[in-house]
Amino acid sequence: MQIVIASRNKKKIEELKRILEGLNIKLLSINDFSGLEEVIEDGMTFEENALKKARYVCEKTGLPALSDDSGLEVEALGGRPGVKSARYAGEKASDEDNVKNF
Repeated sequence: MQIVIASRNKKKIEELKRILEGLNIKLLSINDFSGLEEVIEDGMTFEENALKKARYVCEKTGLPALSDDSGLEVEALGGRPGVKSARYAGEKASDEDNVKNF
């Protein structure tokens, strides 16, 4: 069985490979397929973004796909930055930029 993880994150891919070790599952990533575009994560929830990425990768590869989305939801900030954690200070912002803009 082959499954595609809808991620380019090398650490995430390696972690999942370790988890699935010993099972009859070959884990691929979107790095194994040319021409896959980045999915715009414009959902209102982590779940919406994860589903959007998994569905796109499944449709384009014809294989089952796994995806996740995560971020910080700080109660004192009214749940912010939430789904925009990685882009809190803007699309091209670094992690340091995002921290400074809290």
